[in-house]
Amino acid sequence: MLAPTLLESALDSAPDPIVICDAAGGIVFANRACNALFGYDDGELRGQPLELLLPQSLRERHRALRGGFFDAPRTRPMGAGLQLSARARNGDEFPVEIALSPVTDGTHRLAIAAIRDISERRRIEAELHAAREAAERARQSACEARDLADRANQAKSRFLATASHDLRQPLQSLALLNGMLRRMSREPTLGEALEQQERSIGAMSRLLNALLDIGRLESGAVRPQISEFEVQPLLEQLRQEFAALAAQKGIALRVASMGGTVRTDAALFEQVLRNLLSNALKYTRQGEVEVRCLIEPPLARIEVRDTGIGIAPEQLPLIFNEFYQIDAPADAPRSGYGLGLSIVNRIVRLLGLKLEVQSALGAGSRFRLTVPSGGQVSATPVSTAAPLAAVELPARARAPRILLIEDETSVRVATALLLRAAGYDVRVCASPGDASAELHAQGAIDLLISDHHLGGEVTGADLIRTARKRLGAQLPAILLSGDTSMSVQGLKPDARWRIARKPLHADELLALIAELLER
Repeated sequence: MLAPTLLESALDSAPDPIVICDAAGGIVFANRACNALFGYDDGELRGQPLELLLPQSLRERHRALRGGFFDAPRTRPMGAGLQLSARARNGDEFPVEIALSPVTDGTHRLAIAAIRDISERRRIEAELHAAREAAERARQSACEARDLADRANQAKSRFLATASHDLRQPLQSLALLNGMLRRMSREPTLGEALEQQERSIGAMSRLLNALLDIGRLESGAVRPQISEFEVQPLLEQLRQEFAALAAQKGIALRVASMGGTVRTDAALFEQVLRNLLSNALKYTRQGEVEVRCLIEPPLARIEVRDTGIGIAPEQLPLIFNEFYQIDAPADAPRSGYGLGLSIVNRIVRLLGLKLEVQSALGAGSRFRLTVPSGGQVSATPVSTAAPLAAVELPARARAPRILLIEDETSVRVATALLLRAAGYDVRVCASPGDASAELHAQGAIDLLISDHHLGGEVTGADLIRTARKRLGAQLPAILLSGDTSMSVQGLKPDARWRIARKPLHADELLALIAELLER
């Protein structure tokens, strides 16, 4: 037995549980922290076997290990690499770490065991492990969700590209047949019916384009192509485009001149301004519509202002929703589908621009678009479009020979009928193989027109390149496509190779052919 000494008092006051046993396994000392840990009163453990503090399943094995320690005593952790457990008086078992040290009082060999309850550490480790597993599951789920979203977007993009092509094909047939019949008809009543049909086809085309544009913007299929370009040519193009409509409604259309450049996606920027201007004319019955511009580097501000019916405050938050139209007077004709501003909103967000709206009921509206400005010299001029006019075939020694490649029967027949009615010598092919055979058989042609998607691996763009290698790089060519995906937008045509988007108005096609043949 140890005499009550200063050393014993220090051990008894130690914060960690300490127990000392002899070689027979009898407890000769247990400090207050040890008694508290195991639930015993002070002095109650003295003389008890050490195995009392162990789970029943470990006691027999511990006796053998204890003997081995006294045979070769040294300071070491007990059960290195193992998970140790202890047993309290009430039967609760808990994980512990034990450090062993041999000691002698001169005649007896003793072992000092410093015991540490690691229940809290194990709980924290278990929580950390569970948190890591949860984080890993979340990461895997996020990766799977991202992959699924990517696949869904890719599938949506493919669907939109296919739908864009397939839905535009019948409209293209109708538009071209209408153009052919208008050119051939001399009956006033039939002419009036054909004009009404033309308006209906145009309305269908605008709705289809708007719906597909929204789908492409939502799917992420639209990738901005940022460049620096002059704004003035675009403004002049829009002025020419909307001048007739404004004059028809008795509205003054004012488009201010603007020097300098802006930096954004030219095609999407044009679409935003076109929709804003169209919307302003739509809701203005008298007065004026004005486009004003101001460049204050590093920003440019373009305003579209009208004296139209205005927008009530409660309607302002709703005007960018799909199919939403502000309340118009009862006697005002209903036009459009409420998609223009929805498309504008999506493009503005995509390009990171700022669009502000000011309006009051009965006092008109003002849409202000803020875009990064560029330098003073245009890097990418925007071409202006001449207004459509009826196209007549100029006098020639022979009719120009056109090779038409189109795999869709209805579009192929309609296009050929229109071109023949316009006086062209048309050779028609339904596939790339037929086109190659026709080129070998007939030799020179004056112009090639091809649909882009031809039902196989060879595209219309491939055919144009092949024909140019055979007949010369200056061969005029028109690529027709209803596909608005990046695969088409990424093509690089030149001044004698144009890309025309389906559905294409008959007069637009004839004007484009005449322009290319005259170059």
